[in-house]
Amino acid sequence: MIVCIAEKPSVARDIAQVLGATAKRDGYIEGNGYQVTWTFGHLCTLKEPHDYTPQWKGWDIYKLPMIPPRFGIKLIENPTYIKQFKVIEQLMQNAEMIVNCGDAGQEGELIQRWVMQKAGAKCPVKRLWISSLTEEAIREGFNSLKDESEYQLLYEAGLARAIGDWLLGMNATRLYTLKYGLNRQVLSIGRVQTPTLALIVNRHLEIENFVPQAYWELKTVYRDTTFSATKGKFSSKEEGEEFLKTVQQEDFTVTDVTHKKGTEYAPRLFDLTSLQVECNKKFGYSAEDTLQTIQSLYEKKITTYPRVDTTYLSDDIFPKCAGILNGLTEYQHLLQPLRGKKLPKSKKVFDSSKVTDHHAIIPTGVQPQNLSDMERKVFDLVARRFIAAFYPDSKISTTTVLGKVGKVEFKVSGKQILEQGWRAVFAQGGTSSAEEGEEKEQEKTLPAFTVGESGPHAPQLQEKWTQPPKPYTEATLLRAMETAGKLVDDEELRDALKENGIGRPSTRAAIIATLFKREYIRKEKKNLHPTPTGIELIGLIKEELLKSAQLTGIWEKKLRQIEKKEYQAAQFLQELKDMVTGIVTTVRRDTSNRRSTY
Repeated sequence: MIVCIAEKPSVARDIAQVLGATAKRDGYIEGNGYQVTWTFGHLCTLKEPHDYTPQWKGWDIYKLPMIPPRFGIKLIENPTYIKQFKVIEQLMQNAEMIVNCGDAGQEGELIQRWVMQKAGAKCPVKRLWISSLTEEAIREGFNSLKDESEYQLLYEAGLARAIGDWLLGMNATRLYTLKYGLNRQVLSIGRVQTPTLALIVNRHLEIENFVPQAYWELKTVYRDTTFSATKGKFSSKEEGEEFLKTVQQEDFTVTDVTHKKGTEYAPRLFDLTSLQVECNKKFGYSAEDTLQTIQSLYEKKITTYPRVDTTYLSDDIFPKCAGILNGLTEYQHLLQPLRGKKLPKSKKVFDSSKVTDHHAIIPTGVQPQNLSDMERKVFDLVARRFIAAFYPDSKISTTTVLGKVGKVEFKVSGKQILEQGWRAVFAQGGTSSAEEGEEKEQEKTLPAFTVGESGPHAPQLQEKWTQPPKPYTEATLLRAMETAGKLVDDEELRDALKENGIGRPSTRAAIIATLFKREYIRKEKKNLHPTPTGIELIGLIKEELLKSAQLTGIWEKKLRQIEKKEYQAAQFLQELKDMVTGIVTTVRRDTSNRRSTY
Protein backbone atom coordinates (compact mmCIF):
# COMPACT_ATOMS: atom_id res chain seq x y z
CA MET A 1 0.00 0.00 0.00
CA ILE A 2 1.05 3.60 -0.66
CA VAL A 3 0.35 5.79 2.39
CA CYS A 4 -0.40 9.47 1.72
CA ILE A 5 -0.35 11.85 4.68
CA ALA A 6 -1.99 15.29 4.46
CA GLU A 7 -2.05 18.13 6.97
CA LYS A 8 -5.84 18.26 7.45
CA PRO A 9 -8.78 15.85 7.06
CA SER A 10 -10.37 18.12 4.39
CA VAL A 11 -7.19 18.05 2.26
CA ALA A 12 -6.94 14.27 2.72
CA ARG A 13 -10.53 13.92 1.39
CA ASP A 14 -9.66 15.96 -1.72
CA ILE A 15 -6.56 13.85 -2.39
CA ALA A 16 -8.39 10.56 -1.73
CA GLN A 17 -11.13 11.53 -4.21
CA VAL A 18 -8.58 12.21 -6.97
CA LEU A 19 -6.72 8.94 -6.23
CA GLY A 20 -9.92 6.88 -6.26
CA ALA A 21 -9.73 5.95 -2.58
CA THR A 22 -13.33 5.88 -1.38
CA ALA A 23 -13.56 3.45 1.59
CA LYS A 24 -13.71 5.44 4.83
CA ARG A 25 -11.84 3.86 7.76
CA ASP A 26 -11.12 5.09 11.27
CA GLY A 27 -8.47 7.79 10.71
CA TYR A 28 -7.86 7.20 6.99
CA ILE A 29 -9.48 6.61 3.57
CA GLU A 30 -8.56 3.54 1.54
CA GLY A 31 -8.81 2.29 -2.03
CA ASN A 32 -7.10 1.82 -5.39
CA GLY A 33 -3.81 0.87 -3.69
CA TYR A 34 -3.74 3.98 -1.47
CA GLN A 35 -4.34 4.75 2.20
CA VAL A 36 -4.83 8.48 2.74
CA THR A 37 -4.45 9.73 6.31
CA TRP A 38 -3.95 13.09 7.97
CA THR A 39 -2.55 15.11 10.86
CA PHE A 40 -4.25 18.11 12.51
CA GLY A 41 -1.40 20.51 11.82
CA HIS A 42 1.33 19.79 14.37
CA LEU A 43 1.02 16.35 16.04
CA CYS A 44 4.59 16.50 17.36
CA THR A 45 6.62 19.18 19.05
CA LEU A 46 10.11 19.57 20.46
CA LYS A 47 10.51 18.04 23.90
CA GLU A 48 10.14 20.32 26.91
CA PRO A 49 13.06 20.97 29.29
CA HIS A 50 11.91 18.42 31.91
CA ASP A 51 11.75 15.70 29.22
CA TYR A 52 15.55 15.88 28.99
CA THR A 53 16.39 15.93 32.70
CA PRO A 54 14.39 16.29 35.97
CA GLN A 55 16.82 19.09 36.92
CA TRP A 56 15.12 21.36 34.38
CA LYS A 57 11.59 20.79 35.70
CA GLY A 58 11.87 23.57 38.31
CA TRP A 59 12.86 27.09 37.26
CA ASP A 60 16.33 27.86 38.62
CA ILE A 61 18.51 30.68 37.29
CA TYR A 62 21.65 28.65 38.09
CA LYS A 63 20.48 25.76 35.90
CA LEU A 64 20.57 28.03 32.85
CA PRO A 65 21.33 27.87 30.00
CA MET A 66 19.39 24.72 29.12
CA ILE A 67 21.09 23.27 26.04
CA PRO A 68 20.21 19.61 25.38
CA PRO A 69 23.07 17.57 23.84
CA ARG A 70 20.57 16.37 21.23
CA PHE A 71 17.08 17.71 20.61
CA GLY A 72 14.17 15.29 20.51
CA ILE A 73 10.50 15.35 19.57
CA LYS A 74 7.37 14.08 21.32
CA LEU A 75 3.67 13.76 20.65
CA ILE A 76 1.53 16.69 21.76
CA GLU A 77 -0.54 15.53 24.75
CA ASN A 78 -4.01 15.54 23.25
CA PRO A 79 -6.24 12.41 23.19
CA THR A 80 -7.41 13.11 19.58
CA TYR A 81 -3.82 13.58 18.40
CA ILE A 82 -2.60 10.44 20.18
CA LYS A 83 -5.41 8.33 18.71
CA GLN A 84 -4.73 9.63 15.17
CA PHE A 85 -0.99 9.11 15.55
CA LYS A 86 -1.53 5.43 16.41
CA VAL A 87 -3.45 5.04 13.13
CA ILE A 88 -0.66 6.82 11.19
CA GLU A 89 2.05 4.76 12.91
CA GLN A 90 0.37 1.45 12.00
CA LEU A 91 -0.15 2.51 8.39
CA MET A 92 3.44 3.68 8.01
CA GLN A 93 4.94 0.54 9.56
CA ASN A 94 3.26 -1.52 6.81
CA ALA A 95 3.65 0.94 3.91
CA GLU A 96 5.64 0.17 0.79
CA MET A 97 5.93 3.91 0.09
CA ILE A 98 4.85 7.16 1.78
CA VAL A 99 3.78 10.31 -0.02
CA ASN A 100 4.25 13.44 2.08
CA CYS A 101 1.23 15.60 1.12
CA GLY A 102 1.82 18.24 3.78
CA ASP A 103 1.49 21.95 2.98
CA ALA A 104 4.18 22.79 0.45
CA GLY A 105 6.30 25.00 2.69
CA GLN A 106 8.86 24.94 5.48
CA GLU A 107 6.38 24.36 8.30
CA GLY A 108 4.46 21.72 6.33
CA GLU A 109 7.72 19.87 5.70
CA LEU A 110 8.62 19.94 9.39
CA ILE A 111 5.17 18.77 10.57
CA GLN A 112 5.18 15.64 8.41
CA ARG A 113 8.86 14.78 8.82
CA TRP A 114 8.45 14.77 12.59
CA VAL A 115 5.42 12.48 12.35
CA MET A 116 7.31 10.08 10.05
CA GLN A 117 10.29 10.07 12.41
CA LYS A 118 8.10 9.44 15.44
CA ALA A 119 6.26 6.64 13.60
CA GLY A 120 9.59 4.99 12.70
CA ALA A 121 8.87 5.01 8.95
CA LYS A 122 11.51 3.02 7.05
CA CYS A 123 10.12 2.85 3.47
CA PRO A 124 10.91 5.29 0.60
CA VAL A 125 9.24 8.71 0.83
CA LYS A 126 8.05 10.91 -2.03
CA ARG A 127 6.91 14.53 -1.84
CA LEU A 128 3.74 16.01 -3.33
CA TRP A 129 4.44 19.67 -4.06
CA ILE A 130 1.45 21.66 -5.34
CA SER A 131 0.29 25.28 -5.30
CA SER A 132 -3.46 24.66 -5.37
CA LEU A 133 -5.90 21.95 -4.33
CA THR A 134 -7.82 21.70 -7.61
CA GLU A 135 -8.26 18.22 -9.07
CA GLU A 136 -6.00 19.17 -11.98
CA ALA A 137 -3.20 20.38 -9.65
CA ILE A 138 -3.41 17.23 -7.48
CA ARG A 139 -3.28 14.96 -10.57
CA GLU A 140 -0.33 16.89 -12.00
CA GLY A 141 1.42 16.69 -8.62
CA PHE A 142 1.02 12.92 -8.34
CA ASN A 143 2.30 12.54 -11.90
CA SER A 144 5.50 14.35 -10.93
CA LEU A 145 6.21 13.30 -7.32
CA LYS A 146 9.64 14.39 -6.09
CA ASP A 147 12.07 12.45 -3.96
CA GLU A 148 12.09 13.44 -0.28
CA SER A 149 15.83 14.22 -0.51
CA GLU A 150 15.05 17.24 -2.73
CA TYR A 151 13.47 18.93 0.31
CA GLN A 152 16.12 18.02 2.89
CA LEU A 153 17.45 21.59 3.08
CA LEU A 154 13.93 22.94 3.57
CA TYR A 155 13.51 20.53 6.50
CA GLU A 156 16.91 21.48 7.96
CA ALA A 157 15.99 25.18 7.82
CA GLY A 158 12.64 24.48 9.51
CA LEU A 159 14.32 22.36 12.18
CA ALA A 160 16.97 25.03 12.81
CA ARG A 161 14.19 27.62 13.17
CA ALA A 162 12.27 25.47 15.67
CA ILE A 163 15.39 24.65 17.73
CA GLY A 164 16.53 28.28 17.62
CA ASP A 165 13.15 29.46 18.89
CA TRP A 166 13.28 26.82 21.66
CA LEU A 167 16.81 27.79 22.74
CA LEU A 168 16.09 31.49 22.94
CA GLY A 169 12.47 31.34 24.14
CA MET A 170 12.90 28.74 26.89
CA ASN A 171 16.14 30.19 28.28
CA ALA A 172 15.41 33.91 27.98
CA THR A 173 11.86 33.58 29.38
CA ARG A 174 13.07 31.72 32.46
CA LEU A 175 16.09 34.00 32.84
CA TYR A 176 14.13 37.26 32.77
CA THR A 177 11.24 35.91 34.83
CA LEU A 178 13.58 34.70 37.58
CA LYS A 179 15.86 37.75 37.53
CA TYR A 180 13.34 40.56 37.07
CA GLY A 181 9.82 39.11 37.34
CA LEU A 182 9.87 38.51 41.10
CA ASN A 183 7.85 35.31 40.46
CA ARG A 184 4.74 37.46 40.02
CA GLN A 185 4.51 37.24 36.25
CA VAL A 186 6.13 35.22 33.48
CA LEU A 187 8.15 37.59 31.26
CA SER A 188 7.76 35.92 27.88
CA ILE A 189 10.60 36.46 25.41
CA GLY A 190 10.77 35.13 21.86
CA ARG A 191 13.18 35.34 18.93
CA VAL A 192 10.65 37.21 16.74
CA GLN A 193 8.03 38.21 19.32
CA THR A 194 10.34 40.47 21.35
CA PRO A 195 11.81 42.52 18.46
CA THR A 196 8.24 42.98 17.13
CA LEU A 197 7.09 44.26 20.54
CA ALA A 198 10.18 46.53 20.61
CA LEU A 199 9.11 48.12 17.29
CA ILE A 200 5.70 49.01 18.82
CA VAL A 201 7.18 50.22 22.13
CA ASN A 202 9.87 52.33 20.44
CA ARG A 203 7.28 53.97 18.19
CA HIS A 204 5.11 54.68 21.26
CA LEU A 205 8.06 56.31 23.05
CA GLU A 206 8.90 58.40 19.96
CA ILE A 207 5.32 59.71 19.94
CA GLU A 208 5.27 60.29 23.71
CA ASN A 209 8.58 62.18 23.70
CA PHE A 210 7.82 64.15 20.54
CA VAL A 211 8.09 67.92 20.91
CA PRO A 212 6.14 69.71 18.15
CA GLN A 213 7.89 72.62 16.47
CA ALA A 214 6.25 75.46 14.59
CA TYR A 215 7.14 76.29 10.98
CA TRP A 216 5.61 78.53 8.35
CA GLU A 217 4.76 77.94 4.70
CA LEU A 218 4.28 80.66 2.11
CA LYS A 219 1.54 79.92 -0.44
CA THR A 220 -0.36 82.01 -2.93
CA VAL A 221 -3.61 81.49 -4.85
CA TYR A 222 -3.55 82.45 -8.52
CA ARG A 223 -6.52 81.61 -10.79
CA ASP A 224 -8.07 79.39 -8.07
CA THR A 225 -4.86 77.33 -7.93
CA THR A 226 -2.66 77.17 -4.82
CA PHE A 227 1.07 77.54 -5.50
CA SER A 228 3.75 76.83 -2.85
CA ALA A 229 6.96 78.82 -2.45
CA THR A 230 9.93 76.68 -3.60
CA LYS A 231 11.93 78.09 -0.68
CA GLY A 232 10.12 75.48 1.45
CA LYS A 233 9.52 75.89 5.17
CA PHE A 234 10.45 78.92 7.25
CA SER A 235 11.66 78.15 10.74
CA SER A 236 10.77 81.66 12.01
CA LYS A 237 7.64 83.71 11.50
CA GLU A 238 9.69 86.87 10.97
CA GLU A 239 11.54 85.39 7.98
CA GLY A 240 8.25 84.20 6.49
CA GLU A 241 6.63 87.63 6.96
CA GLU A 242 9.55 89.30 5.17
CA PHE A 243 8.93 87.15 2.13
CA LEU A 244 5.17 87.72 2.42
CA LYS A 245 5.69 91.51 2.30
CA THR A 246 7.76 91.26 -0.89
CA VAL A 247 5.18 89.13 -2.71
CA GLN A 248 2.25 91.37 -1.72
CA GLN A 249 3.64 94.23 -3.82
CA GLU A 250 3.65 92.60 -7.30
CA ASP A 251 1.55 90.43 -9.61
CA PHE A 252 2.09 86.71 -10.10
CA THR A 253 3.79 85.69 -13.40
CA VAL A 254 3.86 82.20 -14.89
CA THR A 255 7.47 81.42 -15.87
CA ASP A 256 7.32 77.80 -17.02
CA VAL A 257 4.77 75.07 -17.88
CA THR A 258 5.90 71.48 -18.48
CA HIS A 259 3.82 68.44 -19.38
CA LYS A 260 5.44 65.07 -18.80
CA LYS A 261 3.67 61.96 -19.99
CA GLY A 262 4.26 58.75 -18.09
CA THR A 263 3.16 55.18 -17.52
CA GLU A 264 1.94 53.57 -14.31
CA TYR A 265 1.92 49.80 -14.00
CA ALA A 266 -0.82 47.72 -12.44
CA PRO A 267 -0.42 46.91 -8.71
CA ARG A 268 1.62 43.79 -8.15
CA LEU A 269 -0.06 40.47 -7.46
CA PHE A 270 -0.45 39.61 -3.78
CA ASP A 271 1.96 37.81 -1.55
CA LEU A 272 0.61 37.01 1.93
CA THR A 273 1.97 40.16 3.61
CA SER A 274 0.67 42.58 0.95
CA LEU A 275 -2.75 40.89 1.10
CA GLN A 276 -2.81 41.24 4.91
CA VAL A 277 -1.74 44.89 4.59
CA GLU A 278 -4.46 45.63 2.03
CA CYS A 279 -7.19 43.87 4.04
CA ASN A 280 -6.19 45.77 7.18
CA LYS A 281 -6.20 49.14 5.39
CA LYS A 282 -9.44 48.54 3.55
CA PHE A 283 -11.56 46.39 5.86
CA GLY A 284 -9.78 46.60 9.23
CA TYR A 285 -9.15 42.82 9.20
CA SER A 286 -6.39 41.58 11.48
CA ALA A 287 -3.44 39.72 9.96
CA GLU A 288 -4.77 36.53 11.58
CA ASP A 289 -8.28 37.07 10.10
CA THR A 290 -6.85 37.53 6.62
CA LEU A 291 -4.58 34.48 6.91
CA GLN A 292 -7.47 32.26 8.05
CA THR A 293 -9.70 33.60 5.26
CA ILE A 294 -7.19 33.11 2.44
CA GLN A 295 -6.33 29.66 3.87
CA SER A 296 -10.04 28.80 3.73
CA LEU A 297 -10.25 29.99 0.09
CA TYR A 298 -7.22 27.78 -0.69
CA GLU A 299 -8.85 24.75 0.94
CA LYS A 300 -12.03 25.46 -1.06
CA LYS A 301 -9.79 25.27 -4.18
CA ILE A 302 -10.66 28.87 -5.14
CA THR A 303 -7.22 30.46 -4.68
CA THR A 304 -3.65 29.18 -4.72
CA TYR A 305 -1.30 28.44 -1.80
CA PRO A 306 -1.35 31.50 0.49
CA ARG A 307 1.79 31.39 2.67
CA VAL A 308 4.02 32.95 0.04
CA ASP A 309 6.49 35.84 -0.05
CA THR A 310 6.68 36.57 -3.78
CA THR A 311 4.49 38.79 -5.96
CA TYR A 312 5.53 37.02 -9.19
CA LEU A 313 4.29 34.05 -11.21
CA SER A 314 6.60 31.48 -12.77
CA ASP A 315 6.64 31.36 -16.58
CA ASP A 316 4.94 27.94 -16.66
CA ILE A 317 1.74 29.50 -15.22
CA PHE A 318 1.25 31.77 -18.26
CA PRO A 319 -0.37 29.13 -20.54
CA LYS A 320 -2.97 28.45 -17.81
CA CYS A 321 -3.96 32.11 -17.31
CA ALA A 322 -6.57 32.31 -20.09
CA GLY A 323 -8.39 29.33 -18.54
CA ILE A 324 -8.21 30.85 -15.06
CA LEU A 325 -9.64 34.16 -16.35
CA ASN A 326 -12.47 32.29 -18.12
CA GLY A 327 -13.37 30.70 -14.78
CA LEU A 328 -13.97 34.13 -13.22
CA THR A 329 -17.57 34.25 -14.47
CA GLU A 330 -18.64 36.98 -12.03
CA TYR A 331 -16.13 39.33 -13.66
CA GLN A 332 -17.20 38.95 -17.30
CA HIS A 333 -17.69 42.74 -17.64
CA LEU A 334 -14.02 43.22 -16.74
CA LEU A 335 -12.83 40.39 -18.99
CA GLN A 336 -14.62 41.78 -22.06
CA PRO A 337 -11.76 44.15 -23.02
CA LEU A 338 -9.35 41.16 -23.00
CA ARG A 339 -11.47 39.04 -25.37
CA GLY A 340 -10.07 38.33 -28.82
CA LYS A 341 -6.61 39.58 -27.88
CA LYS A 342 -3.42 37.73 -27.03
CA LEU A 343 -2.78 37.99 -23.28
CA PRO A 344 0.28 40.14 -22.54
CA LYS A 345 3.15 38.49 -20.67
CA SER A 346 4.83 41.16 -18.57
CA LYS A 347 8.18 40.63 -16.81
CA LYS A 348 6.62 42.52 -13.89
CA VAL A 349 4.22 39.60 -13.47
CA PHE A 350 5.97 36.51 -14.90
CA ASP A 351 9.54 35.93 -13.74
CA SER A 352 10.61 32.42 -12.73
CA SER A 353 13.84 33.77 -11.20
CA LYS A 354 11.74 35.58 -8.54
CA VAL A 355 9.79 32.42 -7.57
CA THR A 356 11.21 29.75 -5.26
CA ASP A 357 8.71 27.35 -3.66
CA HIS A 358 5.46 29.03 -4.71
CA HIS A 359 4.15 31.81 -6.90
CA ALA A 360 1.96 34.82 -5.94
CA ILE A 361 -1.61 34.31 -4.71
CA ILE A 362 -4.02 34.10 -7.66
CA PRO A 363 -7.46 32.59 -8.36
CA THR A 364 -7.52 28.98 -9.60
CA GLY A 365 -10.47 29.53 -11.95
CA VAL A 366 -12.76 27.35 -9.79
CA GLN A 367 -16.16 28.99 -9.38
CA PRO A 368 -16.60 30.43 -5.84
CA GLN A 369 -19.66 29.14 -3.98
CA ASN A 370 -21.14 29.71 -0.53
CA LEU A 371 -18.54 32.28 0.50
CA SER A 372 -18.81 34.24 3.73
CA ASP A 373 -18.78 38.04 3.48
CA MET A 374 -15.12 38.08 4.53
CA GLU A 375 -14.17 35.38 2.01
CA ARG A 376 -16.00 37.23 -0.77
CA LYS A 377 -14.18 40.49 -0.05
CA VAL A 378 -10.75 38.85 0.12
CA PHE A 379 -11.42 36.85 -3.05
CA ASP A 380 -12.51 40.04 -4.83
CA LEU A 381 -9.17 41.68 -4.04
CA VAL A 382 -7.22 38.65 -5.34
CA ALA A 383 -9.36 38.28 -8.48
CA ARG A 384 -9.18 41.97 -9.46
CA ARG A 385 -5.39 42.12 -8.96
CA PHE A 386 -5.06 39.10 -11.24
CA ILE A 387 -7.34 40.57 -13.94
CA ALA A 388 -5.56 43.95 -13.74
CA ALA A 389 -2.22 42.24 -14.48
CA PHE A 390 -3.42 41.65 -18.08
CA TYR A 391 -4.86 45.12 -18.69
CA PRO A 392 -2.91 47.87 -20.48
CA ASP A 393 -0.72 50.21 -18.44
CA SER A 394 -2.30 53.43 -17.21
CA LYS A 395 -1.18 56.56 -19.10
CA ILE A 396 -0.81 59.75 -17.10
CA SER A 397 0.31 63.30 -17.66
CA THR A 398 2.06 65.28 -14.96
CA THR A 399 1.88 69.06 -15.33
CA THR A 400 4.28 71.30 -13.41
CA VAL A 401 3.75 75.07 -13.40
CA LEU A 402 6.38 77.50 -12.10
CA GLY A 403 5.64 81.11 -11.24
CA LYS A 404 7.39 84.14 -9.80
CA VAL A 405 6.53 87.15 -7.72
CA GLY A 406 9.56 89.41 -7.71
CA LYS A 407 12.42 87.08 -6.84
CA VAL A 408 10.25 84.55 -5.00
CA GLU A 409 9.54 81.37 -6.96
CA PHE A 410 6.37 79.27 -6.65
CA LYS A 411 5.42 75.82 -7.93
CA VAL A 412 2.37 73.56 -8.33
CA SER A 413 2.00 70.08 -9.84
CA GLY A 414 -1.04 68.16 -11.02
CA LYS A 415 -1.61 64.68 -12.37
CA GLN A 416 -4.12 63.80 -15.03
CA ILE A 417 -5.08 60.27 -16.07
CA LEU A 418 -5.10 60.15 -19.88
CA GLU A 419 -5.92 56.45 -20.25
CA GLN A 420 -7.33 54.48 -17.34
CA GLY A 421 -5.85 51.13 -18.40
CA TRP A 422 -5.80 48.79 -15.40
CA ARG A 423 -7.51 51.40 -13.20
CA ALA A 424 -10.79 50.42 -14.85
CA VAL A 425 -10.64 47.06 -13.04
CA PHE A 426 -10.86 48.79 -9.65
CA ALA A 427 -13.25 51.54 -10.78
CA GLN A 428 -16.03 49.19 -11.92
CA GLY A 429 -17.92 48.22 -8.81
CA GLY A 430 -15.01 46.74 -6.93
CA THR A 431 -12.99 47.52 -3.87
CA SER A 432 -10.28 49.71 -5.36
CA SER A 433 -6.78 49.18 -4.04
CA ALA A 434 -5.58 51.27 -1.11
CA GLU A 435 -2.92 52.78 -3.37
CA GLU A 436 -5.70 53.77 -5.80
CA GLY A 437 -7.60 55.59 -3.08
CA GLU A 438 -4.52 57.55 -2.02
CA GLU A 439 -3.72 58.48 -5.63
CA LYS A 440 -7.25 59.77 -6.20
CA GLU A 441 -6.76 62.25 -3.38
CA GLN A 442 -3.47 63.49 -4.90
CA GLU A 443 -4.87 63.69 -8.44
CA LYS A 444 -5.78 67.16 -9.59
CA THR A 445 -6.12 68.63 -13.07
CA LEU A 446 -4.72 72.14 -13.36
CA PRO A 447 -6.21 74.93 -15.51
CA ALA A 448 -4.41 75.73 -18.76
CA PHE A 449 -1.58 78.19 -17.96
CA THR A 450 0.51 80.14 -20.48
CA VAL A 451 4.12 81.20 -19.95
CA GLY A 452 4.27 84.95 -19.44
CA GLU A 453 0.71 85.41 -18.23
CA SER A 454 0.41 87.57 -15.17
CA GLY A 455 -2.20 88.77 -12.71
CA PRO A 456 -3.25 89.40 -9.13
CA HIS A 457 -2.87 86.69 -6.51
CA ALA A 458 -3.63 86.13 -2.83
CA PRO A 459 -0.51 85.23 -0.80
CA GLN A 460 -0.73 83.91 2.73
CA LEU A 461 1.68 82.73 5.38
CA GLN A 462 0.43 79.55 7.09
CA GLU A 463 1.59 78.41 10.50
CA LYS A 464 2.08 74.64 10.73
CA TRP A 465 3.40 72.28 13.39
CA THR A 466 5.60 69.25 12.96
CA GLN A 467 3.69 66.02 13.53
CA PRO A 468 4.77 62.99 15.59
CA PRO A 469 5.15 59.64 13.84
CA LYS A 470 1.92 57.66 13.63
CA PRO A 471 1.29 54.60 15.82
CA TYR A 472 1.64 51.28 14.04
CA THR A 473 -1.44 49.65 12.59
CA GLU A 474 -1.33 45.95 11.75
CA ALA A 475 -0.74 46.98 8.12
CA THR A 476 2.30 49.17 8.88
CA LEU A 477 3.61 46.71 11.48
CA LEU A 478 3.51 43.86 8.94
CA ARG A 479 5.48 46.04 6.53
CA ALA A 480 7.98 46.87 9.29
CA MET A 481 8.39 43.16 10.12
CA GLU A 482 8.86 42.40 6.43
CA THR A 483 11.73 44.91 6.18
CA ALA A 484 13.21 44.61 9.70
CA GLY A 485 11.89 47.99 10.82
CA LYS A 486 12.67 50.00 7.69
CA LEU A 487 9.41 51.42 6.36
CA VAL A 488 9.77 51.90 2.60
CA ASP A 489 7.21 52.49 -0.15
CA ASP A 490 9.37 51.50 -3.11
CA GLU A 491 8.50 47.92 -4.07
CA GLU A 492 11.91 47.08 -5.57
CA LEU A 493 13.67 48.21 -2.38
CA ARG A 494 11.12 46.33 -0.27
CA ASP A 495 11.92 43.15 -2.22
CA ALA A 496 15.61 43.56 -1.39
CA LEU A 497 14.88 44.16 2.32
CA LYS A 498 12.58 41.10 2.54
CA GLU A 499 15.74 39.00 2.73
CA ASN A 500 16.26 40.36 6.27
CA GLY A 501 12.60 40.52 7.35
CA ILE A 502 11.70 39.19 10.80
CA GLY A 503 9.50 36.11 11.00
CA ARG A 504 8.07 34.31 7.98
CA PRO A 505 4.98 35.56 6.12
CA SER A 506 3.07 32.57 7.52
CA THR A 507 4.05 33.27 11.16
CA ARG A 508 3.76 37.06 11.45
CA ALA A 509 0.02 36.99 12.11
CA ALA A 510 0.54 34.48 14.94
CA ILE A 511 3.30 36.66 16.45
CA ILE A 512 0.98 39.69 16.56
CA ALA A 513 -1.82 37.51 17.99
CA THR A 514 0.59 36.27 20.71
CA LEU A 515 1.43 39.85 21.73
CA PHE A 516 -2.31 40.53 22.17
CA LYS A 517 -2.83 37.27 24.09
CA ARG A 518 0.02 38.04 26.50
CA GLU A 519 -1.41 41.54 26.95
CA TYR A 520 1.77 43.24 25.76
CA ILE A 521 -0.16 45.28 23.16
CA ARG A 522 -3.72 46.56 22.72
CA LYS A 523 -5.71 47.99 19.81
CA GLU A 524 -7.44 51.35 19.72
CA LYS A 525 -9.46 51.67 16.50
CA LYS A 526 -6.81 50.49 13.99
CA ASN A 527 -3.82 51.66 16.01
CA LEU A 528 -1.59 49.33 18.02
CA HIS A 529 -0.34 50.54 21.40
CA PRO A 530 1.91 48.80 23.93
CA THR A 531 0.43 48.11 27.36
CA PRO A 532 2.36 49.23 30.48
CA THR A 533 3.54 45.60 30.80
CA GLY A 534 4.84 45.58 27.24
CA ILE A 535 6.65 48.91 27.72
CA GLU A 536 8.20 47.71 30.94
CA LEU A 537 9.35 44.40 29.44
CA ILE A 538 11.25 46.12 26.63
CA GLY A 539 12.68 48.57 29.18
CA LEU A 540 13.98 45.66 31.28
CA ILE A 541 15.81 44.10 28.33
CA LYS A 542 19.20 45.74 28.00
CA GLU A 543 20.60 43.05 25.65
CA GLU A 544 20.18 44.53 22.17
CA LEU A 545 20.44 41.03 20.66
CA LEU A 546 17.01 40.13 22.08
CA LYS A 547 15.06 43.12 20.81
CA SER A 548 16.75 44.32 17.63
CA ALA A 549 14.71 43.84 14.44
CA GLN A 550 17.90 44.21 12.39
CA LEU A 551 19.73 41.42 14.24
CA THR A 552 16.71 39.14 14.09
CA GLY A 553 16.53 39.94 10.37
CA ILE A 554 20.12 38.69 10.00
CA TRP A 555 19.13 35.36 11.62
CA GLU A 556 16.16 35.13 9.24
CA LYS A 557 18.52 35.65 6.31
CA LYS A 558 20.73 32.82 7.57
CA LEU A 559 17.68 30.53 7.83
CA ARG A 560 16.89 31.30 4.19
CA GLN A 561 20.51 30.62 3.29
CA ILE A 562 20.26 27.19 4.94
CA GLU A 563 17.44 26.40 2.48
CA LYS A 564 19.79 27.33 -0.39
CA LYS A 565 22.81 25.42 1.00
CA GLU A 566 24.66 28.71 1.49
CA TYR A 567 24.86 28.32 5.29
CA GLN A 568 25.13 25.40 7.68
CA ALA A 569 22.28 24.70 10.13
CA ALA A 570 24.85 23.49 12.68
CA GLN A 571 26.70 26.82 12.48
CA PHE A 572 23.48 28.80 12.92
CA LEU A 573 22.56 26.81 16.02
CA GLN A 574 26.06 27.08 17.49
CA GLU A 575 25.88 30.86 17.14
CA LEU A 576 22.53 30.89 18.95
CA LYS A 577 23.86 28.62 21.72
CA ASP A 578 26.84 30.95 22.21
CA MET A 579 24.54 33.98 22.24
CA VAL A 580 22.16 32.43 24.79
CA THR A 581 25.10 31.45 27.02
CA GLY A 582 26.45 35.02 26.84
CA ILE A 583 23.07 36.57 27.69
CA VAL A 584 22.59 34.23 30.68
CA THR A 585 26.02 35.19 32.03
CA THR A 586 25.40 38.93 31.57
CA VAL A 587 21.93 38.93 33.16
CA ARG A 588 22.98 36.78 36.12
CA ARG A 589 25.76 39.28 36.90
CA ASP A 590 23.42 42.29 36.63
CA THR A 591 23.37 44.23 39.93
CA SER A 592 21.20 47.13 38.72
CA ASN A 593 18.19 45.99 40.78
CA ARG A 594 15.82 46.32 37.79
CA ARG A 595 12.45 44.76 38.60
CA SER A 596 9.08 44.21 36.98
CA THR A 597 6.30 46.11 38.75
CA TYR A 598 3.33 44.52 36.93
